Amino acid sequence: MTNAEYPDLPRVAVGAVVIHCDRILLVKRGKAPAQGEWAIPGGSVELGETLQAAAEREIYEETGITIQARKVIYTFDSIVMDGDRTRFHYVILDFEASYVAGEPLAGDDVLEAGWFGPGQLETLGVNSRTLHLLTEIGFIKALA
Repeated sequence: MTNAEYPDLPRVAVGAVVIHCDRILLVKRGKAPAQGEWAIPGGSVELGETLQAAAEREIYEETGITIQARKVIYTFDSIVMDGDRTRFHYVILDFEASYVAGEPLAGDDVLEAGWFGPGQLETLGVNSRTLHLLTEIGFIKALA
């Protein structure tokens, strides 16, 4: 298994876009590389685990919300350099997911979890990739 920090290989990670009652499920990250930022919940895929199963597990571990992962709607690389060394390298696949049950409760490696409407995101401190994704899928209009 590759280390998350200063890895030998990229790590595969998943997230899930969960919209329920016109609000999106977000978490405030508790660890680098996005520590302190609000983002789509998710995390690393474990050896032998499908992408969908990883998304469902990670969202439950981070938020207490049960989901059903559907299809991949967004992919990107997250690479953080430390001089000439790669400190973090994730290949991330975000799923469209259906809410099944639960209320947000911060767990695993997140500081906070909650449901947020489009109007709350501008002042929340949302990760730029998350804002881009939410604009792409039409959840929010482009922020000026």
